[in-house]
This record gives sequence, C-alpha cells and structure tokens, in this order.
Amino acid sequence: MKKFKEIFRNANYVKLFFANFTSQMGSTIGLTAFMFYLLDRFSAQPFYATLTELMFSVPTLAVFFLVGVFADRMDRQKIAYYCDWISSLLSIVLLLTVIIGWMPLVFAVLFLRSAIQKFFFPAEHAMIQGILKSEDYTTAAGLNQVVMSLFMLFGNGLGIFVYWTVGVYGAIMTDALTFIISALLIRSCRIPEEVRLPNGGHKLKDLNIALVFKDFNHGMKYILQHKLLSALLVGFFVFGVVNGGFSVMPIFMLKYKLEPQAYEEYSVLLGITFGIGVLIGSFAASLLTQKFKLYQLIIAGLLLSGSFIIAASFAENTFIFLSLLFAAAFGLPLVNIAIGGWMPSIVDPKIMGRVQGWISPLMMLSQSLTLGFIAVSFPGLLKVEMLYWMVGGCLALVGVFYSLVLPGLTKKSEKGSEAHSLEQTGAV
Repeated sequence: MKKFKEIFRNANYVKLFFANFTSQMGSTIGLTAFMFYLLDRFSAQPFYATLTELMFSVPTLAVFFLVGVFADRMDRQKIAYYCDWISSLLSIVLLLTVIIGWMPLVFAVLFLRSAIQKFFFPAEHAMIQGILKSEDYTTAAGLNQVVMSLFMLFGNGLGIFVYWTVGVYGAIMTDALTFIISALLIRSCRIPEEVRLPNGGHKLKDLNIALVFKDFNHGMKYILQHKLLSALLVGFFVFGVVNGGFSVMPIFMLKYKLEPQAYEEYSVLLGITFGIGVLIGSFAASLLTQKFKLYQLIIAGLLLSGSFIIAASFAENTFIFLSLLFAAAFGLPLVNIAIGGWMPSIVDPKIMGRVQGWISPLMMLSQSLTLGFIAVSFPGLLKVEMLYWMVGGCLALVGVFYSLVLPGLTKKSEKGSEAHSLEQTGAV
C-alpha cells in the first residue's frame, strides 16, 4: 500500500491513470452492450457476436506499422488526446449507423473507431514510462492490472445494465462521454517535453513512407537483438489466441451449454466471479513481486491458469464452471503484472513506442485469426469445450516454453546490465 500511495502523489500519473481507465470504459460498455444486442437480434447467428470482437482486433493489422512510429516521433500527449476526441465523434457516428440498421456500415464504423483507439495505448504507456522511476514500474503494472480486474468485475455487468436500462443507443452515447472525459484528463497533464517528444519534434508531413518503414524496421531489429525481449514476444503472440478465445467462449459456454435460458444474467455473475479472481490475484501478485523473480511468477501464472481453463471445459454445472474460472483468473495477474513491470525496465524509452507497435499487432494478429477460426468453425466443427482446450493448452505450452528459456536469458540480461553500469562508473 505504501508503494501505491507514493505513485499516486505523482499528479501526471494520476491523470494518465484515470484517462486510461475512462478510455477503456468507453470501449467496454458499448462493445459489451452491442454484443448482447446482436445476440438478442440474431440469436441463431453467433457469427455476428464474434464479428463484433473481430472489429476490435483486426484494425491493428491495418495500422500496426504506424502506431509505434507515431508514438516515438510525434507529441505523445497530443496523440492520446486526439485519439479520445476522434473516438468520441465516431461513437456518435456509430449510433447513427445502428439506427439506420445496415450491418456492413455498422461494422465499418466499429472498425474505424477501433483503428483510431490503437494509437492511444503506445503513446499513453510511453508517457507513463517517462514520468515514473524504474522502481515504480511494477507498482504501476499492478495498478493497471487492478483496473483490468475491475473491468472484468463490473465491465460486462455494467455494459448489460446500461443495455437493459437505456438500450444500445444509451450505451453508445456513454462511450462518447467517457472518451471526452479521458481527453480532458490527458489535456490537463503537464508532461515534460523530453517525455512527449523523446526523439525531437516532428510534424505529420515529416513522416513519409520511407521514414515510417525505417523506424518500423528499427523496432524489429531492436527486438531481435534483445533475446529476452524476443522470447517475451513469442508469449504475446500466444496471448492473442487466449484473448480471442476468451472474448467469446465464456458467453458461448453459458448460452449453448450450461444456462441457455438465462445466459445474460449468468454472464453478469461470470464477470463478477472472474473479476474478483483477478482482483485478489492482482493484490497477491503485487506482494509476490517483492519475494520472487518476475520470470518465476510468469511461469507459475501461465501453468496455473492454463490448467484450470482446461478443467473448466469438463464442468457439468454452472457452480463448478464459475469456481474453475475463478481459479484461472487468480493466476492471470501473476503473468500480467510481472511482464508489465519488466518491459519498461528492459526497453529504451526512445523506442518504447516502436516496441509496443510490434507487441499489439502480434497479439491482434493471433487474436483475429482465432476469432476468425471460431466464427467459421463454431458450432459446426468445434464444440464449446474445444475452445477451452485450445486456450488453456496455449497458456500451458507458453508456461513450459518460458520455464526452459527465461531463467537463462534473465541471468544473461542481468550480467549485461551490471557490466554496462560498471562501464558508466569507470570501474572497468
């Protein structure tokens, strides 16, 4: 708790923290409400619900080569600010398209809004790296995980509540309002110029095709030269498979197997159960980071969560299913907090945007492929239980992979850092 109090004394961090919170809320409420709107309207066509999730992930593949370069070359604060404002305007356009009711246009607007939002996180994350001390990175990652757990705890429930009370139109307008709040918080920050513009000032016209691809390739070379970073990216690709599966498979399990008549009500309970598991796990992980090496927490979390997700596929009643997902949720913060606290300490701040620019598309590529596979295979070829085998198996396999490679790479990285420090002090 002492660490949390210290980090919240940083006014810029507090504003960025709540800006990220409200921006995520703007995505969560409307997307959840819209998914249930489609499940109600097209009950016999789960394809539409999966397509909604695809419109969140696929846009990354259209802008992935730009987001990191923009975050490193342009004003990071302005990027985050304008992302929120444009997303707010697109939410209003989305509302109009839903009223019209032409689904191709609806999904086109969802695609465009999601593409704009992809520029927000690399810029915001890079600013947080610049305004915090290195010893605060893990604490900040822990707080981000708490926010994620709160969205898991209340996100689906809040989205469904808004959908039930004011309908899908009200949910989309709530999206627009939260994006505006986030934009105002971003604007009120006092971020030093060296954090906003770590590579000097550039204008949009300076970012020609040659410079964009040169910077993008620089990010790739930087990752390949750092084997520890490369190993972590292998995991991120698999995490995209997990995100893709988990975005739809809990609802599918309830609707098509356990609670077909009351899946909406039970999905709220599922969100609460999963969110509590992540929330408790977040506090536990924050304490464990002080006693164990970060790679040990990552491996333990992956194996724990993967095992319980596989076990959840065999649940024959809702109580057992929720209990197993609670246990799986408890292990996820061990992974997220450890990686979130580790990444800023091993990446040069001047290139953080370009590194993040590679992480997001890798995850979204695998997430999109997974959702596309589910869209064409479920329920015709795949049973709902098979989705849990796929996701849980991926987590367990990455846990085994990391147990083989991370201990050795961590030792090499630590030795390299020590040697660099000695050179700087003139001891060698």
